[in-house]
Formats: sequence, C-alpha cells, structure tokens
Amino acid sequence: MALLEPDYLDWLRPLDARIVAASRDIKVLSKLSWPAEVQTTFLRQVEHGNIQLPTPEYSKVDLAENRTELAACMAELQGSDEPLRQYLFDTAESYHTLCLLLESIGTSELTTHSLTLYGGPTDAVGNGQVNNLDAAKHFLEVSQSYKQEEALQEIDYCISTETLAEEMRARLNEVFDEGLVRVEVDADMVSKAAAGATRVRLRANTGFSEYDLEQLLQHEAFVHSLTAINGKQQPFQTFSLGAPRTTGAQEGLATFAEMVTGVMDINRLERLALRVVAIDLALNGADFIEVYRFFLSVGQTETESFNSSMRIFRGVPVTGGSAFTKDVVYLHGLMEVHTFFRWAVQHKKLALSRHFFAGRMTLSDVLKLEPIFKQGVLLEPRYQPPWMIRTRALAGYLAFSVFVNRISVEELVMDFDFES
Repeated sequence: MALLEPDYLDWLRPLDARIVAASRDIKVLSKLSWPAEVQTTFLRQVEHGNIQLPTPEYSKVDLAENRTELAACMAELQGSDEPLRQYLFDTAESYHTLCLLLESIGTSELTTHSLTLYGGPTDAVGNGQVNNLDAAKHFLEVSQSYKQEEALQEIDYCISTETLAEEMRARLNEVFDEGLVRVEVDADMVSKAAAGATRVRLRANTGFSEYDLEQLLQHEAFVHSLTAINGKQQPFQTFSLGAPRTTGAQEGLATFAEMVTGVMDINRLERLALRVVAIDLALNGADFIEVYRFFLSVGQTETESFNSSMRIFRGVPVTGGSAFTKDVVYLHGLMEVHTFFRWAVQHKKLALSRHFFAGRMTLSDVLKLEPIFKQGVLLEPRYQPPWMIRTRALAGYLAFSVFVNRISVEELVMDFDFES
C-alpha cells in the first residue's frame, strides 16, 4: 500500500483524540453490577427454603452526547478501507454500540447489543465446523473425566496475600520498568483480586494458590496491563482503549498466555465452559433460579453459583430469555488466538504476532495494520511477556501443535492393544 502522508496522519489525529474523549466515561461493569445486598437477600432465602428471583435495580444511563460525538467521528471516517482509518472507525462504532447497550439496561434489548459486541454460544469458531457451545461441552467432558481419576488429583498449596504481593512485584519488575505496575493489598475487596492498566489489587487475609499467582501475572499483567501500556505509547491513543470489539481477542490472548505457560488448569477451563453452557440456557428461557441450580448441580457452592449466575444476568431481566453474553469470549477468543498463532508459525509470520502486544487490537487488525507498522507509523511494542520473547520455545510448541493436529485420536488409540 502507498505510504501514509504526514498531512493525512495529521487529519486522523484529532479524530483519534475525539474518540478517546467520547469513550473515556463509558463504563460497563460498574453500571451492570448488583449491590451486595441482592446476594445477601437471595442466599438468606435459599437458607430458609423460600427462594425467589432477585430484584436488582439499575440507574438509568444517558449517553446521548457520547453517541452523537462517536457518530460524528464515524461519519468523517467512513468510506475508506485504509487500515488505520478503518481501525478508528471500527473503534468508534464499537463504543457507539456499547452506548446503546448501556442505555437499554434492565431490558431484553441489552441482549441484542451484547450479541453484537461479544457473540453468543452458538457462534461458529474458525471454519464453522464447531461452535462455542460444542467446545464448551467438550471441555466439560474432559473435566469430568479428570475428576473421576483420583490418582491424578493435584495438591494445592496456599500462599498468603503478603507473599503473593511480594512475588508479584518481583516478577512484574522483570518485565516492566520498576513500579510501573503496582501491587496493592486491600482489606475491603469483595473479589480475591482485581487488575487495571497499572495496578493489581489483592484481598487481604486471603489464601492464594500457585495457579492464582501465575494467572494474575500471565493473564492480567502480561496481557491486559501490557497491551494498555504499550497502546499508550502509540501516536494514536485509541490503541490503549479497551473497546468492546477487542474484548474477544484480548481475552483470547490472555487465556492463550495461560495455556502456553502451563497455568490454564482444568478447573479454570471448566469454569469458562460452564459459563457458555449457562448463557445458552438463559437465552433459551432459563431464569436466574434455574441457572443458579445448574451451577449448583455441577458442584459449585451456593455463593459461587449465585456469582456465576449474576455474571450472566447482569443488566438483563432475570426471568429468562436474556443474557449478558460477554463470558462467551473467553473460550471463543482462546480458540481463535491459538489458531492465529498456529497460522503464524506455519506461514513464517511469527514475528507478526508481536504486533498483538503493541496495543488493543483484534486478529483482523493485526493483519491489516502490518504495513502501517512497517512504515513506522505505529510503534513496535516496548514491553512483551516473557513467553513471547522466548520465541524458540513458542515456535517449538506451535510447530508440534500444527503437526499433531493432523493425527486422529480415535485412529491412534485403535493402534494400541489395551487388553495385553
């Protein structure tokens, strides 16, 4: 493609700034979250045997000004397939749809916008031979088989919050400039841990496992924080935004990082799969209580079952037929990102995958923006996760994965005589 002229880039920069400003105050999960007393009331009802549908209340959201500004940016950017311009348009459009989602909070209309942004359980993966629900059911079958083999059960070791924080700080400083990503201990947290672009918070007086440590590092810090920080260093600040259109690729990259570093344990994979199945149940008419009982039936505690169900019914009616489908992206993204990396090693383009860490992008963005990186308009990522730097190990894993995928498990098993 032709070189992007300075005048053209100067024309794009104000639009980039306008998109960033218009999207800055659009918060999703905080608007959809349920007050703690909803959980308390529900679990008390469970205890006394008079379970009833929860009744969360939401504040009305008005994002008309944001929508108007984003639509104006889209109008100026449309009409060109130049990759950088298209990236800005797609980001503005993504936030525009997110505004519509938040403005429909508490109604079934939210589901429509959620499916547009995040997809659904029956969406196809790759070439369409399987969908998200097929994958989820497969992983659940494997998980159940593992649980039945008692000899393989692993012993969990408990790590204190203070020890975890100390270890995390040391590991973070190996990748980022010292102190760039902070680790804080918070006694008032409800969840065990939370991570932002430059801060990881841990709940005080809590036991963590080795998997917790590695998942926080590989998933949150070395993907989500890292891509946001690298995106901030780009000349176009939209690359630092967590636009909904990039959620699938971001979560896919983060779960792939867990996979290639050996911290995607079977329990984690099971939780991701269960959410896909539960979303499908909700979309097909199951209400909150029915979904809650589904999670109970697969071994989750009452509190875990409530929280798992709440994730699915955030912002939508709890009477069935609706769902907030964001949790579909974890499995879907993992499968697509894994396939992308296999494609990259097959086609001698593993270096291209580094661009994934230069900011928040989709798989399509990484491919389309390759010439923009070559021109030096976009910057190579300053920070990379350790597993991406060790390219020989990554290439070896991917090369084996590409080839072994050609071997039929059923045919291989038939070659063995298990009776002898």
